[in-house]
Amino acid sequence: MSGRTTSAYGTVHAPAGNRPPARTATHGSIPATAGSTPANAQDPAAAPRTPTAATTQGTGTAQLSTTAAPATPGRPPARPPARPAARTPDRSTAHPATHPAEGELTPVSRRFLAKATLVTAVLSIAGALLGLVRDQALARLFGAGSETDAFLVAWTVPEFASTLLIEDGLAFALIPAFSLALARRAQGAAGDPVRALVASTLPRLCLAFAAVSALIAGTAPYLVEALAPGLPDPALAVDCTRLTALCVLGFGLTGYFSAALRAHRRFVAAAAIYVAYNTGIITAMFVLGGHWGVRSAALGVAIGSGLMALIQLPSFVRQLRRRKVEPTLPVEADEQRAVTVALVATVLLFALCRQSQVLIERFLASTLPAGAISHLNYAQKVAQIPMTLSLMLCTVTFPVVARALADGDVERARGRVERDLALAACVVLLGAATVIACAPQIIELLFQRGAFTVRDTTATADVMRVYALGLLGQTLTGALVRSYFSAGRPSWYPVSAMVGGIIVTSWVGAWTVGPWGVLGIAAANAAGITVTAALLLAGMRRRSVPIRTRQVLAELSKPVRAAVVATLAGAFVASRLDDPLTGLAAGAATVLTVFLLLARALGAQGLAPVLQSVHSVTRRLTHGRSH
Repeated sequence: MSGRTTSAYGTVHAPAGNRPPARTATHGSIPATAGSTPANAQDPAAAPRTPTAATTQGTGTAQLSTTAAPATPGRPPARPPARPAARTPDRSTAHPATHPAEGELTPVSRRFLAKATLVTAVLSIAGALLGLVRDQALARLFGAGSETDAFLVAWTVPEFASTLLIEDGLAFALIPAFSLALARRAQGAAGDPVRALVASTLPRLCLAFAAVSALIAGTAPYLVEALAPGLPDPALAVDCTRLTALCVLGFGLTGYFSAALRAHRRFVAAAAIYVAYNTGIITAMFVLGGHWGVRSAALGVAIGSGLMALIQLPSFVRQLRRRKVEPTLPVEADEQRAVTVALVATVLLFALCRQSQVLIERFLASTLPAGAISHLNYAQKVAQIPMTLSLMLCTVTFPVVARALADGDVERARGRVERDLALAACVVLLGAATVIACAPQIIELLFQRGAFTVRDTTATADVMRVYALGLLGQTLTGALVRSYFSAGRPSWYPVSAMVGGIIVTSWVGAWTVGPWGVLGIAAANAAGITVTAALLLAGMRRRSVPIRTRQVLAELSKPVRAAVVATLAGAFVASRLDDPLTGLAAGAATVLTVFLLLARALGAQGLAPVLQSVHSVTRRLTHGRSH
C-alpha cells in the first residue's frame, strides 16, 4: 500500500519501498532482525554480500558477511567500491551494549528465543495451574448444576473478550503495527513512531472498550436469551453477565499492553497476566462466595481483568520512555503502510468466528439435562492445556516473523514458521495422547470432590477424550493464522476458512447432539477446527508466508503416528491400575516413553528442539546446584 492511510485506529507508518534486498538464511538459523540492516544496503555501488559458513553455523544468529562476493574464476577480483566519506557507519557492527535501542535492534538469537520461551512457559504454566485451581474451586463450591450453568453462560463474555482482545484478535493487528513502528524508529524516522502509534490508538480504543462494556451490561437479558434459551434460571445468568461485562475494558488494555511489550521483546509481564487474572477470581470466590454465591466468580472476572492490565503497566511505560534513535537511514515519506480499518476488521472477524464455536456448543447443550454445559466447560479447559503449551513458542516468535516480513525477508519468515509448526505439533500431540489415555484419572484427581460426583467425572472424561481429537487442528489454526496477519495487511482468507469450520461444527453438532449428547457436540468442535486448519494450510503458499506445504504435511505425519501408538499403550497401562494417581503417573510415563522413542525413530524434526531445551535446563540446574 502506498501513500498515507488513516483510520479510526490512527496511522502507523512503515517504509514499503527502498527496502534492502531480501537476505537468505539457512534453515537451521535465526537471522538478524531489522535493526542489523547494513547502512549501505541501498548503495547500488556496493558489492553484493553473501552469507558465510561462519555466520550461519555455530552461533545460532545469522548475519551477513561484509566481504564481497567471490570473483569469477579466471578473472582478477574486483576492487571494492570506494565508500563515500560522509557515509554513516554501519549500525550492525556497533556493540549492542552501546546502542541506544539495544532491545529493538540486536539480532534474535536461539538463546534469546529459548529464554523467552522458557519464561513464557513457566509463567503460562503457573497461570494454567491457577486456572485449574479456579475450576476446582468452582466445582467444589457450586458443583456442576444449574447454578454453574448460569455462570458459564455469562463466562461467554470473558471467553470472547480474551480471544478478541488478548489472544487472537488485537494482537494480530497490533504486534505487526508495533513491529513496523519499531522498524521506522530503527531507520531514524522523524519523531518517535512508537509513541505516535500509542497516542493515536490507545485513547480511541479505551473509549471503544468502555462503550462495549456498557452495551453488554445493558443488553444482558437479551444476550442470555440468545445464548441459552433453555436455561432454567436466566435471572442469575443475567446478573453474572453484567458483572463479567466489566472485563472488556480490562482485557482491552491487557491486550494492547501485551502486544506492545511482545513487539519490544519483553515477555515477562505479558506472560504473567493469567496468574493475576486467576488469582483475582479465586480470591473473590472464597471471600465472597458465601454471600454472593456464583456471582462472586463473575465479580472475580472483573477484578482479575483489572489486575492483568496493572501488572503490565510499569513495563509498558518504561518502553515508551526509552531514548530515541538518531536518524541514520533515509525514510521515504510517500511509501508507507498503515493499520487500516480493513486489517482490524479481518483480524477481529476471524477471532469472533473462532470463538463462536463456543456459542454453538452452549446453544446445543442448553437443551440437554442440567450439567451438560459444565461438563463441556471442564473438559475443554483441561484438554486445551496441551494446545496452550504448544503455542508458547509461536507467541514468542510472532514478533520475529512480523519483523522479518517488515524487512522483506520472506525466506527467514518461512524457515521460522516451518520450524514452529513442527515443534508445536510434537508438543500438542504428546499432550493429546496423554489426555486421551489418562482422561478418567485426570478428571478424578482434579475435580472429584465436594459437589462434583463420580457421574460428573465419567461424563467429563468422555467429553475430554473427544475434544482432544481436535487439539492438533486447534494448534495448527493458532500457529498458521499468525502467519496470515504477520505482514500487517488485511486478509479475508482466514475469515473464510473459519466460517467453513463453523459450518461444519454447526451441521455435525445438530446431527449428533440427539443421539450422542455432549459427545456429539465435542465431536463437532473437533471436526470443525480440523477443517479450518486444513483450509489455512492449503492457502499458505499464495496468501501468506510461502511455506513448503508437502514437506510440512510429511513432517506432521511423523508425530501423528507416534501419538496414536503412544495413546494406545498409555491407555492400556493406566486402565490396569485402580489408584488414580498411580494410574496417571504410569500412563503418562508410558505415553512419554513410547512417543519419544517412535518420534525419534521416525526422525520428527520438532522433537530435537524440545530435547535440547530440556537438556539445557537440566544442565543449568545441575550446574547451579554444584555451586
